[in-house]
Amino acid sequence: MKRKLIAAIGIAGMMVSVAACGGDDGGSDKKAGADGYKGQTLTVWAMDGSTPPTWTKDLKAAFEKKTGAKLKFETQKWDGIQQKITTALSESTPPDVIEVGNTQTPAYAATGGLADLTDLKSEIGADWTEALNKSSVYDGKQYAAPWYFANRVVVYNKKVWADAGIKDTPKTRDEFFKDLDTIGKKTKAEPIYLPGQNWYFFDGLTIGQGADLVKKEGDKYVSNLADPKVAAAMETYKKYQSYSKAPKDKDEATPQQAEVFAKGNVGAFIGMGWEAGTAIAANKKIEKDIGYFTIPGETADKPEGVFLGGSNFAVAAGSKKQELAKEFLKMALSDKFEGALAKENGVIPNKESLQSNLSANPAAVAAAPAAAGGGTTPLIPEWAAVENAPNPIKTYMTAVLNGKSPADAAKQVESEINKRLSQTS
Repeated sequence: MKRKLIAAIGIAGMMVSVAACGGDDGGSDKKAGADGYKGQTLTVWAMDGSTPPTWTKDLKAAFEKKTGAKLKFETQKWDGIQQKITTALSESTPPDVIEVGNTQTPAYAATGGLADLTDLKSEIGADWTEALNKSSVYDGKQYAAPWYFANRVVVYNKKVWADAGIKDTPKTRDEFFKDLDTIGKKTKAEPIYLPGQNWYFFDGLTIGQGADLVKKEGDKYVSNLADPKVAAAMETYKKYQSYSKAPKDKDEATPQQAEVFAKGNVGAFIGMGWEAGTAIAANKKIEKDIGYFTIPGETADKPEGVFLGGSNFAVAAGSKKQELAKEFLKMALSDKFEGALAKENGVIPNKESLQSNLSANPAAVAAAPAAAGGGTTPLIPEWAAVENAPNPIKTYMTAVLNGKSPADAAKQVESEINKRLSQTS
């Protein structure tokens, strides 16, 4: 799926008070069953690229046959979606079901704009992967349902690795470092392209250390960059970056890392599977040389921590079709349709038992093992402001790469992070 799964940016500064207002064009829910909702239309907002044609066609047919209601998908663009959803949730006739970014979910839940789906979790969510469901829970209640996810993998140039005499992909972090060292010594290629501000990879390393970017002090959240575990994650990042010629003060989009990789003189980069398509678009000849593997962790039995980007399904608190919306979720999140979505779009499904549907997608196969141990940026509404440019996490990373100790670099930015975490409007 060739698009970015974005994290929440700026929601905290734009969220307005949301009231669970009544009124719609279809009246209140009627009794479930065939034709039980006849005459009603359930409106679902889904993001561009999320609902492939065959999946959508089959789901609509099954839903309408079971309920008697019509199912209307309205495709949305990621650009500007936070404000659009915020506005919609405050209106008297919101869309009934909304796809929301997983890291955006807490901010919407905090406004009161999302319906409580705790009963739905009890009914159909017993085997949802815990790491994937975490973003759907706010203040102890289930305000969304996990839908699909993606995480970073190692995209590598098989020819470069073969030229270096490397036959197998690494299973541990130390093996990975050894391979990068070998590429540097035995070929003219840059072992890995890793700019200094690929902060989602850094967040994954932090997750792998069992740490978080914030901590709670009393009734407020503050920076946790001074935590020794965060420092350890940054030192690991620094070691990876030492094998790269990429700028220390740029992120993976400046320039686009896949386009750098496409030139054929880079051993690997860490990115989303769809970025391989970007590389192929820049240089068709690179396609035959592209491979993927899971980012290796400290030991072979546990992949590296990864940031899990993805989407949840939520029901608008103001919708008068709560029961019909839940019927949709039961069907869309069923093994049949969740598995079909994973197969058609190459995304990580919401339960590990469905990962077999990814077998035809090498990038997804590489991503799947890390999902259970993955995580996100802090799942608090206050976090959104921290990501706004200039992102202080990026400033911290560049400072360390330029020679500052992690402790001193943390001191440099923590006051700005704490200021942003204290923003309430």
